[in-house]
Amino acid sequence: MKSGIFFRATLTLTMLLAACGREAAEEAPAEEHAEGEDHADESKIILSDDQIAAAGIQLERPSVGGAATIELPATIDGDPQGTQVVSAAIGGRVVALHRNLGEAVQRGQTLAIIESREAALLKGEVEASRARLALANSNLAREQRLFTQRVSAEQDLIAARTAATEARIAHAQAQQQVAAAGGGGGALNRLGIIAPLSGQVIGRSVILGQTVAADAELYRIANLSSVSLSLNLQPADAGRVKPGASVTVIAPGRQGSARISFVSPALDPDTRLVPVIAMMDNRAGQWRVGEPVTASVTLADGSGQGAVRVPSTAVQTVEGRTVVFVRSQKGFDAMPVVTGDRSGAFVIVRSGLSGREQIATVNSFTLKAELGKGEASHEDH
Repeated sequence: MKSGIFFRATLTLTMLLAACGREAAEEAPAEEHAEGEDHADESKIILSDDQIAAAGIQLERPSVGGAATIELPATIDGDPQGTQVVSAAIGGRVVALHRNLGEAVQRGQTLAIIESREAALLKGEVEASRARLALANSNLAREQRLFTQRVSAEQDLIAARTAATEARIAHAQAQQQVAAAGGGGGALNRLGIIAPLSGQVIGRSVILGQTVAADAELYRIANLSSVSLSLNLQPADAGRVKPGASVTVIAPGRQGSARISFVSPALDPDTRLVPVIAMMDNRAGQWRVGEPVTASVTLADGSGQGAVRVPSTAVQTVEGRTVVFVRSQKGFDAMPVVTGDRSGAFVIVRSGLSGREQIATVNSFTLKAELGKGEASHEDH
């Protein structure tokens, strides 16, 4: 009798333990699933529409297609074909300066006057050659008259013509020497230095009363109706930029366009970069020589065709990963992406986005901060 009771008690305990085991087995996957959900939620941010608006987060869709560009610093320079140094052809003392920095000048206008003994010699030779030419012409006229009257021989007439021709050549040479030195200037010992082209004075190297040597720079004049853009490319990028490529020039409050005119076939020995020059219209006078700007250069390899572009403000780095925050039904998902070249104010996304998503652009960094809070909370648990 006692053994039967013991058997029934043992059977009941075994059945209870088996039931508990089944319950534990059923509960375990649920717990594991919950942990998996927590891990998946690490890249999700739950925000309502009101919270998104309050945070100042702006949404837009990526742009697709267009040419790829790269951005790099550049400097505005004068047009090499429209810039000229005005120098003193002779040494002497500067007695007059007629133009200051920034002033406009027309070709042929006198910029400065130099007083020197050499100027007196040059101008004196002009006057002497003029007198000799006048005498030679007078002798030629007399010989022609005598030859007509059959008083003088033909050889005398020929000699007079030769002397007049030589005097004319000597006078022209003397005038050209004065013109090469500057010309004008008033007094016999003064020469005026004239502007070789129309433009604007961008440099003045002398002061009034200064003694200068021959070939010393006095002025620098530039025709700034067009300016050049100097930039340097990495050798890997130089093959992707061709003459004629468009360049967007960006400066505070201004934007313009230029065209690549020269890509150097050799690297600069100091920087190991490839010098590039672009030309830009400046008839409005909004660009200044020496001004630093940002150049967005269009690439010629077609790498941007069909590419997805997002504003640079949309790209964030989270735990070493590059992500873009994509709008979801409950908030945002941190979508890992692979980025490529910059395209102006945009970044090319090589993979991770289709271009049909809505993404956070302005103030997307607040989502990065919110994601960091969630990760910290998860680590605490």
